[in-house]
Amino acid sequence: MFRHQGKSRTIKHNLRIATILSFVAGIVNVSGFLAFNQLTTNVTGHFALFISDVANFEFWKGTVYFLYIFSFLFGSFLSSFLIEKFKGNGKLNVFVLPTLIECLILVTIAMLSYTGDIKYPDLMVCSLLFAMGLQNSFVTKISNAIVRTTHLTGLFTDLGIELSQLFFTKTRYERSQLKTTIKLRVYIICFFFLGGIIGGFLYSRLNLKLNTLVIGAIILLISLFYDDLRYQLIRTKRKYKQRKITI
Repeated sequence: MFRHQGKSRTIKHNLRIATILSFVAGIVNVSGFLAFNQLTTNVTGHFALFISDVANFEFWKGTVYFLYIFSFLFGSFLSSFLIEKFKGNGKLNVFVLPTLIECLILVTIAMLSYTGDIKYPDLMVCSLLFAMGLQNSFVTKISNAIVRTTHLTGLFTDLGIELSQLFFTKTRYERSQLKTTIKLRVYIICFFFLGGIIGGFLYSRLNLKLNTLVIGAIILLISLFYDDLRYQLIRTKRKYKQRKITI
């Protein structure tokens, strides 16, 4: 799921990572909005507000929205930089690094909420946007730009285009490939909504507040552990078969 790249990557790998990361993004989106009244998984709305403030010559007021945008951008940059920096290391799963940083940010924000009233909410929003930039970048790279999990605008656009193409596909293979892609989009959208619903329930009904972010971090860590364990089991199984053949 996290390891397979290029030709070795299948639709199953993309489905697994898409459902997990879109679910976490849904949790972060709702938790961030309920806590800070700001969108924390995409920058489209922040960019519009930034332009509005600049147009009204309220430059200082618009600075905070610029910082939101830059935080997402910097998270994406750092994620890609780390992946490119360490991809030559065969022993290291380079996608673990941005995922662990994301987990650290989510847990840290949850722990800071224990101190009482958060004195710097804008810094928390920047941190969440940075984490989502990390996530969106590495899932884009690992899936060859097939999967994006932190915002739905592009997903609904792609889904609409692909649904229309169903009426014009000629071969069975083309239709099968198109249905597979549509299935992937639908999974991402559904799990983003599911993460949002569960995140909202945990935040408001169970009164977990920002501790809800810890749930997202735990899901990511479990996914990493499962992926690594499965990889080790497959390697062990292959070595056993090779030894059996040589004997």
